Amino acid sequence: MNSVSEDYWDLEISSKQSLFDLKLRDIWRYRDLLQMFVLRDFKAFYKQTILGPVWFFIQPLFTMGVYIFVFGNLAGLSTDGIPQPLFYLAGIICWTYFSDCLLKTSNVFRQEGAILGKVYFPRVIMPLSLIFSNLIRFIVQLVLFLLAISYFVIQGTTLTLSLYLWLFPILILCLALQGLGLGMIVSALTTKYRDVALLLGFGVQLLMYSTTVVYPLSSLNGNIQTIIGLNPITLVIEGVRKGFFNQGLFDLYSLVYLLFSTLIVLILGLIIFNKVERHFVDTI
Repeated sequence: MNSVSEDYWDLEISSKQSLFDLKLRDIWRYRDLLQMFVLRDFKAFYKQTILGPVWFFIQPLFTMGVYIFVFGNLAGLSTDGIPQPLFYLAGIICWTYFSDCLLKTSNVFRQEGAILGKVYFPRVIMPLSLIFSNLIRFIVQLVLFLLAISYFVIQGTTLTLSLYLWLFPILILCLALQGLGLGMIVSALTTKYRDVALLLGFGVQLLMYSTTVVYPLSSLNGNIQTIIGLNPITLVIEGVRKGFFNQGLFDLYSLVYLLFSTLIVLILGLIIFNKVERHFVDTI
């Protein structure tokens, strides 16, 4: 009696795959691993610090103080009528979240090379976990920002909210996806060219000045305003200030451009990452 049995596989790993096969279903299947990475990253970052998560508050407050002294008092840059602490905090918390996502995502595969060569899991989970772990830090700093707003309101400062405040979750999502997409592009390059990581650390510091962290977009004129306004991170910061303070050059056209550019960066990052994924274990 011959028995015919069919082998059933719940996972098939193949060296041949389409560049557009982004394996989004695998991310959901490995969601427990994603959660574990998020908690590990969050705990490991402050495990050996004395103040621990208190640094979430110290870093933006210290940076805000420096910006007020240098750009507000010495340089005399405009803040569009927004109180200086609130103006700078809005830009700082947005920029910090984006830059952390970009820098940590770009280095994640070199730092986690030992894990990548031992077990299979969707590699995109590793940069994605950094987006979520940094989001925890962003939420804590957002609480600080809201407390600062409350303080100024109690002191009698008139602050006007706008309907653009409802777009705040979308703006932060675009910020996260921009960091994820650009980070994956850079991570694909750093697997072969280590110099890219060194240049990125220096370049991110300069890139901040191409956004409106320390100055309003309305203070610029002509082509400079147009060029700075094409930066998606500028639009996020301007959108946040528009929502909370009704100040900033942000409208529905800006939102459409932001969504489109974010989608392009994310898809491009996923495709490039998907292309080099099968080979980067041999090069890191």
